Amino acid sequence: MKIARLMGIVVYLLNHGRTSAQKLAEEFEVSPRTIIRDLEALDQAGIPIQSFYGAEGGYQIMDDYVLEKQVTTNAEYDWIVTALKGLAGAYPGKGPEQALAKMKSVNRMQENTVSVDFGAAGEDDKINEQLMLLETAIRKRKVVRFAYTNGHDEVKEIQVEPVRLQYKWYSWYLIGYYEKYQDYCMFKLVRMEQLEVTELTYTKPHELPEEIKQECRNVDRIHIRLYGKAVIKSKCREYLHGQITQEFENGDFEFCFSVPEHETFWYGVILSFGNKAKIIEPQEVRERMIKTCKEIQREYEE
Repeated sequence: MKIARLMGIVVYLLNHGRTSAQKLAEEFEVSPRTIIRDLEALDQAGIPIQSFYGAEGGYQIMDDYVLEKQVTTNAEYDWIVTALKGLAGAYPGKGPEQALAKMKSVNRMQENTVSVDFGAAGEDDKINEQLMLLETAIRKRKVVRFAYTNGHDEVKEIQVEPVRLQYKWYSWYLIGYYEKYQDYCMFKLVRMEQLEVTELTYTKPHELPEEIKQECRNVDRIHIRLYGKAVIKSKCREYLHGQITQEFENGDFEFCFSVPEHETFWYGVILSFGNKAKIIEPQEVRERMIKTCKEIQREYEE
C-alpha cells in the first residue's frame, strides 16, 4: 500500500506541480505527518523533491525530472483501454483506434467490470468531416473560417484560432481563440457552415485550462430553479443534470441546474414535462415559458 501511495505522490506532483502537504494528505487520505515521511523517503530514493516555505509554499519535483519506468498497473491499463474503446466508437479519426491497438499490444487486457459507450456522440458525415478538418487545423496551428448561426438565429462570419474539440451537452463544440476580442469562445459544430482551414497561423500559443478559460466565459449560462411534481423527479436528474434542493411531504421537489441560456435542449425538456414542472426563477425564463405556451395554445386553437 505504501509503495502504491509513494508512486501516486510522484505522479500527482508531476501533474500538478507545487502542492502543500495538507493537500497531499487530503488526496491520499493520510495525515500530513505521513506525507512528510513519504516525501523524505522519495528524496532519499533519488527523486528530487524541492520544498518551499511561505504563503505559496509546498513541495514539487524538479522541472527537469522525467519518470521513465512503467508506473501503470494491469488494472490501470484496463481502465485506459476501456476509455479508448468508448472514444473510438464516437470519434471518426484514427487516433483513438491506433492508441487502442498499441495499448492492447502492451498489456493483456482482462474483462473490466465497467464499459463505456460513447456511441451517442457519433455524428453524421458532415459533422465527422468538420471534426477531421478542425483536428488538422489544430495540429497545424491554422486559423479557420466559417459561417455560424448563433442562439438568436443570426448568421455571422467567424474567424478563430481553433484550440480544442470538446463533446458536451450532447454535442460537439469547438473552442477557439477570437483574436478580435482577445478571448476564447465555444462554437457548436452543427451550427457551422462553409468551414475552411486558412493558411493563417496562430498569433500566440494556447495552453487553455484555467478550467477551460472559465468554460469559455460561461457561454451565457443561467441558473434555473424549478418546482417539479414527484413523477418527474428521475427525469429531471437524468436530463437536466442538476440537484434537488428541497423535497416536500407529497414527493414534490425543487430542482436547481445551470445551462447555456440559448440552447434548445433543456428548454424542450421542461416543455415536455407539461403541467408537472414550473420554473420559479429567473423571471425572464418564466415569462419566456408562458409566452411559448400561449403561442402553442393559439396555434392549436386555430
